[in-house]
Amino acid sequence: MYYLKTSASFDSAHFLAGYEGKCSNIHGHRWTVEVKISGEKLINSGTKRGMLIDFSDLKKAVRDIADSFDHALIYEEGSLRPATVNALRDEYFKLIPVDFRPTAENFARKFFEVLAQKGHEVKSVTVYETPDNCAVYEV
Repeated sequence: MYYLKTSASFDSAHFLAGYEGKCSNIHGHRWTVEVKISGEKLINSGTKRGMLIDFSDLKKAVRDIADSFDHALIYEEGSLRPATVNALRDEYFKLIPVDFRPTAENFARKFFEVLAQKGHEVKSVTVYETPDNCAVYEV
């Protein structure tokens, strides 16, 4: 079995609605997403011969996801009042509503699913919320 890993980072803010503690307030992170893919066979012909996948293709797929969340306020749909959302949009803030609570655990699963839907043989996704704390989703 072959494994490849790559990572990308992004900066964003979030909060955990209904949480009792500091994370109920809007705060930011430098999120790092580490993706591990697997495969048993290498490409056997062409310019990518001897590769599981071209690293540039994998890096681009991971970077595209990370970039889509960069410098935004990520919030769970329904957790902000419509007037608040409208006021923030009127100020041209980048807002990203998601259909899950924006925890490292849920981000790991979301990134896993997006990459798998794009045809990548994803083994695991690790999302670091801080340099010392991460969540892993794998099958």
